[in-house]
Parts: sequence; C-alpha cells; structure tokens
Amino acid sequence: MRLSVTLVLFLCHNIWSYDYETKYFEVPLDHFSFTTKTTFKLKYLINDTFWTNDGPIFFYTGNEGTIENFAENTGFIFDIAPSFNALIVFAEHRYYGESLPFGNDSFSSLGHLGYLTSSQALADFVDLIDFLSLGKVPVVAFGGSYGGMLSSWLRMKYPASVVGAIAASAPIWQFETSCENFYKVVTQVYKAVTEDCPRLVTESWEALRNIAASAEGKAWLSEAWQLCSPIETPGDVETLIGWYSEILVNMAMVNYPYSTSFLAPLPPFPVKNFCTQFTEANIVDDKSLIMALGDALQIYTNFSETTTCNKINQAAEALGEEGWGFQACTEMIMPMCSIDGDMFENNPWDYGKYASQCLEKWGVNQTHPELPVLEYGGKDIKAASNIVFSNGLLDPWSTGGVLSNVSESVVAVIIPDGAHHIDLRGGNEDDPQTVIEARQFHVENIKKWIREFYFQNDGFLGQD
Repeated sequence: MRLSVTLVLFLCHNIWSYDYETKYFEVPLDHFSFTTKTTFKLKYLINDTFWTNDGPIFFYTGNEGTIENFAENTGFIFDIAPSFNALIVFAEHRYYGESLPFGNDSFSSLGHLGYLTSSQALADFVDLIDFLSLGKVPVVAFGGSYGGMLSSWLRMKYPASVVGAIAASAPIWQFETSCENFYKVVTQVYKAVTEDCPRLVTESWEALRNIAASAEGKAWLSEAWQLCSPIETPGDVETLIGWYSEILVNMAMVNYPYSTSFLAPLPPFPVKNFCTQFTEANIVDDKSLIMALGDALQIYTNFSETTTCNKINQAAEALGEEGWGFQACTEMIMPMCSIDGDMFENNPWDYGKYASQCLEKWGVNQTHPELPVLEYGGKDIKAASNIVFSNGLLDPWSTGGVLSNVSESVVAVIIPDGAHHIDLRGGNEDDPQTVIEARQFHVENIKKWIREFYFQNDGFLGQD
C-alpha cells in the first residue's frame, strides 16, 4: 500500500538529510552567438538516492547566490522525491557561487559582466536538462523568488524541456506593479505585532539622521551599533540607512514560525521578536531610541551570538549581492517607492535618478526598463501552461506575484499566513495548515504533469 503524501513528507523530513553530490557541466559563455566558442563550468548539485530510471527529474532553477544555500532551504523537493522516485538537481545560476565564467575576473569589466542575464541562465539550464534527461524522462522545474521567476519563464520559453513549474513567491509582475505596494506589505507585517513597532521605526529615520549629522554622532553610532568600519561620510550614512532598511525587509520576508538560517540565523517569528524588544525599551530621546533599535536589530545581526561586528554593505551573506546589483541595473529593474502611510522614509520612484546611479556604478545605460516584459510576456501569459504560482500574503514580494488563476493550467495558490516561499521549505511541525495544503496542491499538479508526459510519449499513464 502506498503511504499518503502527508505521511511521506513527514517521514522524509525526519529521516533523510539534504545530501547531494557536487558536479560541474560545461556550458557556452554565449548561447546566442556563433562568434565565440568560449565555455565555462556550471556547478550543480545532484541526489540520486530515490531515483529509478523512469522516475522524473526535479530541477531547481538557481537564484542569485550559492546553490548550496537554496538546496539546504528547499526541503520540499527532498521530502517528496521518494514518493516520485525522482532525481534531484539544483543548478547554480551563472555568476553566482562557483559558476563564474571568468573566475575571479568575472566582475572586473562590463565586457565580462555582459553575459549575466536571465536568458543566458535559462539556456544554461536547458543544456543541463538535455544532458541529464535525454528527453526520456519528465522534468519538473522548481524555484523560489528570482528562482521562481526563472522556473516559470523556463516553462514558458522552453516547454519541451520541462513538463511544468512550481514557481513560489515569483514576482514576475513586479515590473508592472504600483511601486508603493511592496513597502505597504512590509509595514503591515510589523503592524500586525503592535502598532507601536512601525511608529517607532518611522521615528528612527529622523533620529538616525540627527545623530549622524555630526562627527561625534557618527562615532557614537559606529560604536553603539558595533560597525566593522566607522561611518564618516554622508555616503556612509546612506549605506547604513539602506542596510537597516534591507534588514527590516528581510525579516518580513523570512518571518517563518520556526528557526531558520536562510538569510541569517533567526528565531521563530523574527518580526515579533524584533518588535517586542524594540517597543518594550525605555525610549526618551534620539539616542535611547537608536540604542534600543540597535539592540533589537541583533535579532537579525547576531542571533547566533557569533557576530563580532556589523558589515553595513552586506545584509545577506549567502546571496550574491554584487551580481544582483548588476542585474537590478540591467534587466531586473523593479520600481520601488515608499510613501506616507508606510514605516519607511519617503522615497519616490525616479527612473532617471536610478539609471544615473547604475551608469555611475556599472557603466551601463539601460534604456529599456521594460525588457523582461517584452521578453517573457509580462501579464499576458495566457499562452503558457502547467505552472503553479504560490504566494504567501505576509511576503512583500507577493505584490508582484500572480495571485489569481490565469488559465486552467496556469494557476495561483494563496497562503494567507505564509512568508517568502515557505511552501518550498521542508515540512515542519509548526507549519500553518495553509502551507501544508499548498504543498499537497503542488504534489497533485506534479502527478498530473508526469502522467501527461508518459501518456503522450508512451501511452502509459505513469505513476499514480
């Protein structure tokens, strides 16, 4: 008798660790030109513990970071692989982790960086899939966040390579979404703990700037917040403000009901922990507010109690922030703004200013911010098939996600109490029921896609 999927999920999560073998695959530097034969090694992780020769391949489309970090935080694939006899593959995205086309020189010039695009990455994945499957077994794409965008685009652009895609927290419509929505959701996540929390955060911006207006204040702040390098210039202050803002966003994104170490080692419900400590402090002036804020931020910066100082140019060590900075200046331009009513400093979206900053930093002059919409279809994806878009409503990236069914086979799953791609994480006893149900929905769709593949290719209905 076959075990129920729910029981299999529980057993898998508690018996098997997320083991894998590291391998490398030669891919072209430029898939779309006949003028160069240059190649490089793309890293991928593979686990064949549960695989049989006619089993499917579960293929994770790598994000903006080391692939190991995503493998270790995407336990859902490992949980369901035994019941499908599946081969597990996590493919690293070019220019991240070890998959550097020009080694240590990959970021040294615009000429080297020009091959960092989503379309080149998708072509890498297609070549690797062809090598592994030889067209003989069904391949299901999985991805979360930017990886979820890639998994959905992989199915749209190369439907012969994958039979379907589970695209979790994939903001493929962020390019065409009102810029203020993202920070509104972040604010609501903090407000759900207590209204005092976003109120104090709102007050903290002016307090930070007041203190940092003098050399003495900068020195005090550098020591109070245990910064690795003291802030000394106006540019340093802006870097600090951006770092603090990014931490607030990150805590909302990974506000999971159990301890995790995805972006940083964190306790369960990090937003609640942060807000409770911040709002219970004795605050009487700017300095006491900023001291209380610095202490509360240690929920994110030093929960493991191993951090000796804080690097304000890095809010998520496992992510490739340099590579993503380039992509965000070329093809991944997602308008963001903060306005009255959210807890962040007012910051209108100004494409001209943004483009100037990109030109100064990277030497790129992007004149087509709508490029992903033109390339992948934007909101006009009715011709696509076999994609599940899942979004947690506590995740600010859901504002750019697909929140309703597009067609009979391009469908949306809403997780009201879910954070950033929580449904791709391994099963946990503290999972909300809505997360469990979302995973079950994924499993049923995967079964359907695999049955269709075998029926169309062999007249065989495949696994039940």
